[in-house]
Amino acid sequence: MRENLKIKVEAPVYTVAADVTFAQVDAWFGHTRRDLKMDIIYPEDKTRKYPCIVWICGGAWAVMDRSAHLAYLSELARSGFVVASVEYRTTNEGTFPIQLMDVKAGIRYLKAHGERYNIDVEHFGVMGESAGGYLTAMAALVDDRAYDVGAFTEYSSKVQAACPWYPPADVTAFPYPSAELAAAAPESLLLGKNVAQNQEEAMKICPVAYVKKDAPPFMIIHGDQDHTVPFHQGELLHDKLEEAGVDVTMLVLEGADHADVRFFQKEIWQRIIAFFQDKLGKKKE
Repeated sequence: MRENLKIKVEAPVYTVAADVTFAQVDAWFGHTRRDLKMDIIYPEDKTRKYPCIVWICGGAWAVMDRSAHLAYLSELARSGFVVASVEYRTTNEGTFPIQLMDVKAGIRYLKAHGERYNIDVEHFGVMGESAGGYLTAMAALVDDRAYDVGAFTEYSSKVQAACPWYPPADVTAFPYPSAELAAAAPESLLLGKNVAQNQEEAMKICPVAYVKKDAPPFMIIHGDQDHTVPFHQGELLHDKLEEAGVDVTMLVLEGADHADVRFFQKEIWQRIIAFFQDKLGKKKE
């Protein structure tokens, strides 16, 4: 049997560029250097520019895998975005702020190479889960140029929309069995000190400390049965943003625990796509 098809071209080809080096950083106690990598999903379409969304994987700041969520990120890309999943150094390599510096370096790299990947450099969003949700909020709220180090510093690392999932927002408000036991908590490893015993310093690494009225729009997603990052953390960030007059929405997933399967259902991703299309604009004509 033979069948002739006349196909109408309505979408570009999307390509995955894996293992793209976006920065070099000190390694092995400062004696060597290593590459930081990102995976980029982009359209082979030179007729227009596409908004870019940067994804940040979680893992208690101790472990991360930038490729773990590519199946879902590809669907986001095919909805009209360039999507890049960025690597950052974990707490076994150093304390805050190197993690935020790495994310910002990734954003600047993408802006510097916007022409190569057909990116609309004026429309960037950022999204991540857990520790990546924390870095999402910090990347959106912290605009101190002191955190822009390395290459391409002529470009801004500012973003225009943020979607943190179950983000640690105020590490001083985490429930610890005792101040002494807090020393081994991921938040303390991020700070480099016991957060329960150094609360003034700990507050300086908290997203809630950087909320201001000119922050970009936020959509926070959190499960109300989260046993890892308490639901109250998402509420704290939402309420602080709302008090400042920021455009913020909070999606509360009923019955959802940390990194719950509910976060990966089509309904949630449709809400994410709609949020970024609204705040960043659909692909340019």
